[in-house]
Amino acid sequence: MAFFSAPAVATAFRVVAVAEACSWAGLLVGMLFKYLIVGNEIGVQVFGPIHGALFVGYVTITLLAARTFGWRLSTTLLGLACSIPPFATLWFEHRQRPVVSSRADAA
Repeated sequence: MAFFSAPAVATAFRVVAVAEACSWAGLLVGMLFKYLIVGNEIGVQVFGPIHGALFVGYVTITLLAARTFGWRLSTTLLGLACSIPPFATLWFEHRQRPVVSSRADAA
């Protein structure tokens, strides 16, 4: 028996993937202000740790989703790689949504 239910993992994966992308946006805006506009690093100081925590959360929930939904190794590695480029987690979540939703509904 799984420790987490498939619907809970599906919801967590979706939420964390979107939150990670939003934190990327905040961090990029913070870097824009730090390096190009005012030279103040408050945006990076705020969004840096938030993005770092969500990055770790995304990697963790991706590994949990891979185990829960039986993803192939290539799919899992692609999901993990999507944690690096800005906003790629949105693309991967959208790509996996039909698979995750159908398997979560079946559970």
